[in-house]
Amino acid sequence: MEVLVMGTLFISFFIFLFAGVPISLGVALSSFLSLLVLFPADTAALITAQKMMTSLDSFGILAIPFFILAGNIMNTGGIAIRLVNLARVFTGSLPGSLAHTNIIANMLFGSISGSAASSAAAVGSIMSPIQRKENYDMNYCAAINITSCPAGLLIPPSNVLILYSLVSGGTSIAALFVAGYLPGILLSLSLMVVAGIIAKKNNFPSWERLSGIENFVIFLRAIPALLLVIIVIGGIIGGIFTATEASGIAVVYALFLAFIYREMNREKLKNVIIQSVKSSSIVLFLISASSVMSWVMAIANIPTFISQGLLTISNEPWVILICINIILLIVGTFLDFTPAVLIFTPIFFPIVTSMGIDPVHFGIIMIFNLSIGICTPPVGNALFIGCSIANVKIQNVLRHLIPLYLVLIVDLVLIMLVPGISLSIPKLMGLM
Repeated sequence: MEVLVMGTLFISFFIFLFAGVPISLGVALSSFLSLLVLFPADTAALITAQKMMTSLDSFGILAIPFFILAGNIMNTGGIAIRLVNLARVFTGSLPGSLAHTNIIANMLFGSISGSAASSAAAVGSIMSPIQRKENYDMNYCAAINITSCPAGLLIPPSNVLILYSLVSGGTSIAALFVAGYLPGILLSLSLMVVAGIIAKKNNFPSWERLSGIENFVIFLRAIPALLLVIIVIGGIIGGIFTATEASGIAVVYALFLAFIYREMNREKLKNVIIQSVKSSSIVLFLISASSVMSWVMAIANIPTFISQGLLTISNEPWVILICINIILLIVGTFLDFTPAVLIFTPIFFPIVTSMGIDPVHFGIIMIFNLSIGICTPPVGNALFIGCSIANVKIQNVLRHLIPLYLVLIVDLVLIMLVPGISLSIPKLMGLM
């Protein structure tokens, strides 16, 4: 019976996926079909509805729509351009400095908005006209923007880290947030090395040098935006407020900045709220649908089945992690990171924790892995957004993406094999 439930679940899910059914609906329908193997139709429908409703009955989930709203306000409220200018201060003298500015700006904006898609759109829309004017190869620029925007998924505040915390049974959000800093910086710096080599080879120009006074003024203008990170992360780590309360504070502060910068009006605010409601609805429906799938997988003993299969390969934790990473890299090419976290965390989490792998370390590995997926075809959101913003074709960008993909995979291997990259700061701060 368990095999029949598992077969029904996965076969129906992939049929829905390749048929073009929205992922959230495909998850819910495949879970319902699996329950029909065990229960009458009315009971299966009742269980599906109950699990979907109760899964959202959590105070912690409120952080997700609030951070989405805060990110959208920042995207519209003039914060992105100030962070791009700040990034210019650090990268102006480097070869191909526009590409370096793009990477640093994505890291800064992502650390505030917590969204890779928002970073790719906001920073890309500012940088693309400048890069085109300076005769940069726009396919190369799009590739840089696409692969650097996932830094926002690792550097806090990050919605996907909050999601992982909820699905994994309460892994410390504060520890996850702090653990994401070094991997996120590693991602950005490694891309800058490759970007610098390519820029030097192609003689891409640099920014014009700014005076010390101009740099100082740019820094002063960016301080209010940077304070948001200090307030949110400092408050969570210091125990002043929870992640959910921090998300509400982020919304109020971002809205305050947007009006101070005079970039927000009533019409823009209305559009931001509507867009945030749509985005939040999609994520929350995914969470509720995935909760049913997780329950079905639990009663069908799917995690145990997969665990036994992996343990037949090896008892070494690093070998198991390599196998899991290969699976996630494949999954990430056709599944967005939100449903991937919701579906695969309950499967892999018991396996890695039983082998002594720290939940925080595994969370960073998983998010970094799936971050690569949003940059790859056929369904990578960052890939489509980056190409659209730069007005280039995906097939022309792919050859520029290949060396950047390789760098990201090397980073992933380093993070996997050297736990200290993720865990040193949380341990230093007494969060673990």
